[in-house]
Amino acid sequence: MDILKFLTAGSVDDGKSTLIGRLLYDSDSILLDQLEALQASNRKNDDGTIDLAILTDGLKAEREQGITIDVAYKYFQTDKRKFIIADTPGHIQYTRNMVTGASNANLAIILVDARKGVIEQTIRHSFLVSLLGIQQVVLAINKMDMVDYSEETYNKIVADYKVLAGKVGLKNVHYLPVSALKGDNIVNNSTNMPWYSGESLLHFLETVELAVDTSTEHARFPVQWVVRPQTDELHDYRGYAGRVSSGSFKVNDKVTVLPSGFTSTISKIEVFENEPEEATAGMSITMHLADEIDISRGDILVNSNYQPLVSQLIEADLCWMDTRALDTTHTYFIQHNSKVTRCKIQETLYKVNINTLEKESAEDFKLNDIGRIIIKTADPIAFDPYEENKANGGAIIIDSRTNVTVGAVMFRNVAD
Repeated sequence: MDILKFLTAGSVDDGKSTLIGRLLYDSDSILLDQLEALQASNRKNDDGTIDLAILTDGLKAEREQGITIDVAYKYFQTDKRKFIIADTPGHIQYTRNMVTGASNANLAIILVDARKGVIEQTIRHSFLVSLLGIQQVVLAINKMDMVDYSEETYNKIVADYKVLAGKVGLKNVHYLPVSALKGDNIVNNSTNMPWYSGESLLHFLETVELAVDTSTEHARFPVQWVVRPQTDELHDYRGYAGRVSSGSFKVNDKVTVLPSGFTSTISKIEVFENEPEEATAGMSITMHLADEIDISRGDILVNSNYQPLVSQLIEADLCWMDTRALDTTHTYFIQHNSKVTRCKIQETLYKVNINTLEKESAEDFKLNDIGRIIIKTADPIAFDPYEENKANGGAIIIDSRTNVTVGAVMFRNVAD
């Protein structure tokens, strides 16, 4: 059974937490003790029903204000699929939290209030989803019960969003009229909107196809650990342990070690006591090579016929996550897969106003700012453009003074 990781994003009071609560409640995915606590809660809707948003708003401040601040993760499954939900905050000051929740998502549910339509926050969330390379998007037009389940209202919002999707580069968008409060089209199809002949949200989530890249073109294996037992029984044993980040490797494939550029062939693949002929993305393996090569943690093995870019000067998009502004004179750490090296932000090219999508002057980079930069690294980094291979196209910036993660990076190309 595969796992679908998805996030919810929307403006304040669009009903993100309520939608997730309804999804869990109506699909019978709530544990008995959670159900008892929910029923005992004194937080009710205007009509006296239980406020299902309590299921995801775990912080005390969230419960008091009725908003989402942190990223809340929920897990559930049906007979067809397992799910990991990231309920992300909609406020602009929590942009970094949304980026964190979106970093590993396969799908995004963007909520729009049927009474308000496409607004500034919708533009911001759609831009972030596009920036982070999420391929599947559901536009959930919520609170349809408050516009009398109007087909005309739904059609206007769909038309407006199609224009926005074209601007930010979202291609696979599925449109869905829902009422999280009443349960319309969440788990079961609604009888209040006979004009809508599509599927419910849960049915779509259960059946949407997940793109799995098993090609050799993006075969990438970052080395986590060099296995050298040096015992009498395993005197000559030399294996390279790690997780295949993307693509696939087969025994006898020719591989190149980067950044050194040495080449060899795969002699054996180990998974515990098994020796499969092929290793695909997500598998944790120990790889053996036909030749003894100097390889260490942080190196990456790739298919020799399809090599990534290697450079110390990289153009990238940056989301700044620290209350202390970016300092172009300071030396930071950059971590790309298992490789950690020092770096400087050589140049800030521009910032993006994520409410209007306009490019602005980048004299300073502060908390939640997003824009284009040029990074100078101490050691070469072997990377793919983020839009081509997310698994090998992202990195984090770490403050060398505090060891705090201060930035998320999406590599775009070698800088001129």
